[in-house]
Amino acid sequence: MSKLSRLALNDEGFVFDPTTGDSFVTNHCGLQILRALGEGKAERTIVQTLTEEYEVAHEDAERDMADFREQLKALAII
Repeated sequence: MSKLSRLALNDEGFVFDPTTGDSFVTNHCGLQILRALGEGKAERTIVQTLTEEYEVAHEDAERDMADFREQLKALAII
Protein backbone atom coordinates (compact mmCIF):
# COMPACT_ATOMS: atom_id res chain seq x y z
CA MET A 1 0.00 0.00 0.00
CA SER A 2 1.47 3.36 -1.02
CA LYS A 3 1.72 6.26 1.37
CA LEU A 4 -0.64 8.23 -0.85
CA SER A 5 -3.37 5.65 -0.53
CA ARG A 6 -3.10 5.77 3.27
CA LEU A 7 -3.75 9.51 3.48
CA ALA A 8 -7.04 10.52 5.04
CA LEU A 9 -8.69 13.22 2.93
CA ASN A 10 -11.88 15.13 3.48
CA ASP A 11 -13.90 17.21 1.03
CA GLU A 12 -12.74 20.49 2.60
CA GLY A 13 -9.11 19.74 1.69
CA PHE A 14 -7.84 18.57 5.07
CA VAL A 15 -5.16 15.90 4.62
CA PHE A 16 -3.94 13.67 7.44
CA ASP A 17 -1.01 11.25 7.25
CA PRO A 18 -1.66 8.53 9.84
CA THR A 19 1.88 7.16 9.59
CA THR A 20 3.48 10.43 10.74
CA GLY A 21 0.62 12.31 12.36
CA ASP A 22 1.26 15.24 10.01
CA SER A 23 -1.59 17.15 8.45
CA PHE A 24 -2.01 19.92 5.93
CA VAL A 25 -4.68 21.64 3.90
CA THR A 26 -4.93 21.81 0.13
CA ASN A 27 -7.34 23.39 -2.31
CA HIS A 28 -9.87 21.52 -4.46
CA CYS A 29 -7.38 21.05 -7.29
CA GLY A 30 -4.73 19.65 -4.94
CA LEU A 31 -7.30 17.33 -3.40
CA GLN A 32 -8.25 16.08 -6.85
CA ILE A 33 -4.59 15.41 -7.66
CA LEU A 34 -4.00 13.57 -4.37
CA ARG A 35 -7.02 11.35 -4.91
CA ALA A 36 -5.99 10.56 -8.47
CA LEU A 37 -2.40 9.77 -7.47
CA GLY A 38 -3.68 7.60 -4.62
CA GLU A 39 -5.77 5.66 -7.15
CA GLY A 40 -2.64 5.09 -9.22
CA LYS A 41 -3.67 7.27 -12.14
CA ALA A 42 -0.93 8.33 -14.53
CA GLU A 43 0.31 11.89 -14.37
CA ARG A 44 -0.61 12.53 -18.00
CA THR A 45 -4.19 11.45 -17.26
CA ILE A 46 -4.36 13.78 -14.26
CA VAL A 47 -2.97 16.68 -16.31
CA GLN A 48 -5.56 16.04 -19.04
CA THR A 49 -8.37 16.05 -16.46
CA LEU A 50 -7.10 19.31 -14.96
CA THR A 51 -6.85 20.86 -18.42
CA GLU A 52 -10.46 19.99 -19.20
CA GLU A 53 -12.02 20.70 -15.81
CA TYR A 54 -10.26 23.98 -15.07
CA GLU A 55 -9.96 25.19 -18.68
CA VAL A 56 -6.24 25.87 -18.43
CA ALA A 57 -3.54 25.42 -21.04
CA HIS A 58 -1.92 22.00 -21.10
CA GLU A 59 1.50 23.54 -20.36
CA ASP A 60 0.12 25.35 -17.30
CA ALA A 61 -1.48 22.15 -15.98
CA GLU A 62 1.79 20.26 -16.50
CA ARG A 63 3.76 22.93 -14.66
CA ASP A 64 1.26 23.09 -11.80
CA MET A 65 1.28 19.30 -11.52
CA ALA A 66 5.09 19.28 -11.37
CA ASP A 67 5.07 22.02 -8.71
CA PHE A 68 2.53 20.12 -6.61
CA ARG A 69 4.56 16.91 -6.87
CA GLU A 70 7.63 18.80 -5.62
CA GLN A 71 5.64 20.04 -2.64
CA LEU A 72 4.52 16.46 -1.92
CA LYS A 73 8.14 15.31 -2.12
CA ALA A 74 9.19 18.03 0.32
CA LEU A 75 6.50 16.79 2.72
CA ALA A 76 7.72 13.20 2.20
CA ILE A 77 4.30 12.20 0.86
CA ILE A 78 5.73 10.74 -2.36
